[in-house]
Amino acid sequence: MPTRQDLPPVVELRGVEKRFASGLTALAGVDLAVERGEFLSLLGPSGCGKSTLLRIVAGLTPLSAGHFRLSLGGQNGRRGTAGRVGFVFQDPTLMPWSTVANNVLLPFRIAGRSGEAARELALAAVRAVGLAGFEDAYPHQLSGGMRMRVSIARALVTDPELLLLDEPFAALDEITRLALNDDLLRLWEERRPTIVFVTHSVFESVYLSTRIAVMTARPGRIAADLAVDLAQPRGPATRSSREYAATCERVSAALGAAMAGA
Repeated sequence: MPTRQDLPPVVELRGVEKRFASGLTALAGVDLAVERGEFLSLLGPSGCGKSTLLRIVAGLTPLSAGHFRLSLGGQNGRRGTAGRVGFVFQDPTLMPWSTVANNVLLPFRIAGRSGEAARELALAAVRAVGLAGFEDAYPHQLSGGMRMRVSIARALVTDPELLLLDEPFAALDEITRLALNDDLLRLWEERRPTIVFVTHSVFESVYLSTRIAVMTARPGRIAADLAVDLAQPRGPATRSSREYAATCERVSAALGAAMAGA
């Protein structure tokens, strides 16, 4: 049986470009590979193409040039990837007329699975993100952080191999954001999906990631690929450590150089 090291990268992009019909070039010559079980952050300034790159990986946006391969469950390409990829958008995008449990159940309903087994998995996902007791609540009854937890539960309910998150905590207050960072790390440590996380926060990227890909201003490309060697598991003490501060300084310097075109 092949080991994780023998398997191909979950995500592989070579020379990827994206040009929109308006003439805007969002990405130019992106080379990136994401290994199984990694927590990779895409870090860069607003408008650099981070979200576009994530949507290409998710299959939501076609690339204009280059090569992209997604390898999940021993398969290459997109065939058979239903349920294997979870996506968390910047906005929770919940159905306001549905309860928390029914929002989380949505991926199963789309797949034609809405029996008792699917519901039990949905309820387990709700508990996993710390919302036990809110299964029958509606989105308007929840705080912003709670709605984002529902969105994460919905992405996790199928136990995806690849989890894509597009600045999910950017609109939240700092206390809620730090708490959700910890929750996301806990879920990653328990399940070990491959994660690609989009952010423009140096501090968030260093705290969460095992690796950071720093992007240039538009048209985006990968300017630096940095390993994050902070000890696992991470917690409040990590943020006050010398190692964390030094890593943030190193990543900040790489981001500054990327934005300056160095």
